[in-house]
Amino acid sequence: MPLSCAFVNLKPGVGKTTSAVWLAHALYELGMPPLLVDGDPAASALRWSELANGFPFPVIALPVGDVHRRVNDFLGNRQAVVLDAPQLEDHPRIARSIMRYAGEWIVPVTPAPIELDRMAPIRGEMADVQSLRAEPARSAVLLNRTNRPDATRTGPDADAREALTERGFEVLDTHIARLDLYAQSFGNPVQAKGSAYMDFAEELIKRQDEV
Repeated sequence: MPLSCAFVNLKPGVGKTTSAVWLAHALYELGMPPLLVDGDPAASALRWSELANGFPFPVIALPVGDVHRRVNDFLGNRQAVVLDAPQLEDHPRIARSIMRYAGEWIVPVTPAPIELDRMAPIRGEMADVQSLRAEPARSAVLLNRTNRPDATRTGPDADAREALTERGFEVLDTHIARLDLYAQSFGNPVQAKGSAYMDFAEELIKRQDEV
């Protein structure tokens, strides 16, 4: 089965689009050219590709409530699909449809108390969508915009990892540091080699292989 990964969260501004675009480039550089599905009505990923004079893989806009029925029409023989979902609180039908399709749900979370407090409603949304699937999706938290580039296990963001784990969330080993490299990358060409997103892609591939 192709690797299919959706970035989901209740609210905007958590780094879903940035993570989706960078992950897609990392997969491409690893020899798995993906299909990037922009499900957000704002079409930020699609606009990014236009400003960057195109990505080396297809980007399609599908801000519709039946994404899960349409993606395979565009997939071809590709072995990876990256889906940028809109915020659940504003576009629940589209986001839930994307979650019905993707085998892996990634929740980007900034290690701040207000963000951690919003994780309980996400769990409820996940449970609702799982009930609609033939097979359960995997899910994990991606700690994003962390305060130190070295580690979240011993640095100031370690409490966030611990709190999420105690609440029953799986937290990926990879984390994304708060760097201008990512924050200022919108509209520019992306080279994932040497970035945390390359580590992220490799971790997702390993998770896929373990299924």
